[in-house]
Amino acid sequence: MAKIPSVVHWFRLDLRIHDNLALRNAINEAENRKYLLRPVYVLDPDIASKVGANRLRFLIQSLQDLDTNLRKLNSCLFILRGKASELLPKLFDEWQVKYLTTQVDIDPEILKEEEIVEKVANEKDIFIVKRVQHTVFDTQSVLKKNNDCVPLTYQKFLSLVQEIQVKDTIEITKSLSDHCKPSDYCDNNNVPLLSELGIDESMLTACKYPGGETEGLKRLHMYMAKKQWVCKFEKPNSSPNSIEPSTTVLSPYISHGCVSSKLFYHKLKEVENGIPHTMPPVSLMGQLMWREFYYTAGTGTENFDKMVGNKLCTQIPWASNDEQLKAWAEGRTGYPFVDAIMRQLKEEGWIHHLARHMVACFLTRGDLWISWEEGAKVFEGYLLDYDWSLNAGNWMWLSASAFFYKYFRVYSPVAFGKKTDKEGLYIRKYVPELKKYPTEYIYEPWKAPQNVQKAADCIIGEGYPQRIVDHDKIHKENMQKMSVAYKANKEKKSLKRPRS
Repeated sequence: MAKIPSVVHWFRLDLRIHDNLALRNAINEAENRKYLLRPVYVLDPDIASKVGANRLRFLIQSLQDLDTNLRKLNSCLFILRGKASELLPKLFDEWQVKYLTTQVDIDPEILKEEEIVEKVANEKDIFIVKRVQHTVFDTQSVLKKNNDCVPLTYQKFLSLVQEIQVKDTIEITKSLSDHCKPSDYCDNNNVPLLSELGIDESMLTACKYPGGETEGLKRLHMYMAKKQWVCKFEKPNSSPNSIEPSTTVLSPYISHGCVSSKLFYHKLKEVENGIPHTMPPVSLMGQLMWREFYYTAGTGTENFDKMVGNKLCTQIPWASNDEQLKAWAEGRTGYPFVDAIMRQLKEEGWIHHLARHMVACFLTRGDLWISWEEGAKVFEGYLLDYDWSLNAGNWMWLSASAFFYKYFRVYSPVAFGKKTDKEGLYIRKYVPELKKYPTEYIYEPWKAPQNVQKAADCIIGEGYPQRIVDHDKIHKENMQKMSVAYKANKEKKSLKRPRS
């Protein structure tokens, strides 16, 4: 008996039902041709060694929610464990695949796998449909509007997209016919538990941001109902060290594709319509456009996540210091504000964007003079909202390697935090060994007299580390290094220019 042909939708960074045009294309093809629909997600069995436990928990929760929502449509999620480039080609024959749908991506690791899969699919005459659905705009189209050049400023990017009409989002509500549902996997290939991946969930802190489309949409609608808050939002006026987030924390849901960035765009437009509101770059819409800006830059730049071979990136002779890098990553720099941020990141998987600015500047041009690539790797492991293009773009910005060149504007690891948390409540929560310190010393505990340190049950150098560097001195030295690097890069560029 001949096998019934299949349609495969390959989920990647589109872990949702709403506004998933590629999935709807797969559903329609299966219904019209009476094929089987096989929604798949490929899970790297070594993923637990590559990303932090919080990020992995968010992913697993998102996959569980996706499976639940697919079952409401009379379908389910098929988890493949291994490499997509190895597994999918084998299943093309086994499943008699005729049609493959997925989304457009720019992450180099995803593209390597995709290239191999597509080559095999083309050899087998499998029809491939790819949809732009992880960004608001088609980044390739934006580049074409700019003569295939990357817009180097945010304002230039905004000018390129201001006239582009963003299509409405689509919904999938109709349940699939029974003939589309395979009987060979829906009950036998469930999403794995964290324990199956070697993660002991009892060792993790309480989950503040559950993964999944259901939770993401709930969060989106909750914030969009706060119309005045949305319209008055200004990024610089939000607090990097508030105990509860002063922003939406929608970024993890958008980065995993649990919430459509296009849906977020339309909801913001609805809220802003007819009401006075802040404008980009400081508004919520402005934050979404930063994401689009970096995606466009990443699309048009080879080696975007590296310094060498990256045409946008200033070449800076960063130092290598594994001990200092580890101290920074583990929150042991001796600067309480920096350490509190890094500990929150490790414990919860999320930190405020201005907090990211602080620790990124500290690691690179501000204090430790360590490459932004090293910091980007740490963020990749810990951040719930890790996003290839944003991570690389923001690290280049904060290290003054690209997009931002005022390298002399350095964040103070003492003064910056005091602006929004004079009492140091944030430090007391995430650096509890300092919780008894008087307010006057909470940001600079090394200045506390010995009797104060003893009274606070924490001696600097014993219960909490000494400062890793003297910020007041080292940041001035680093500014000189940046000046030299900038001049050297400028000279190299001038030598490469053709002479008339």
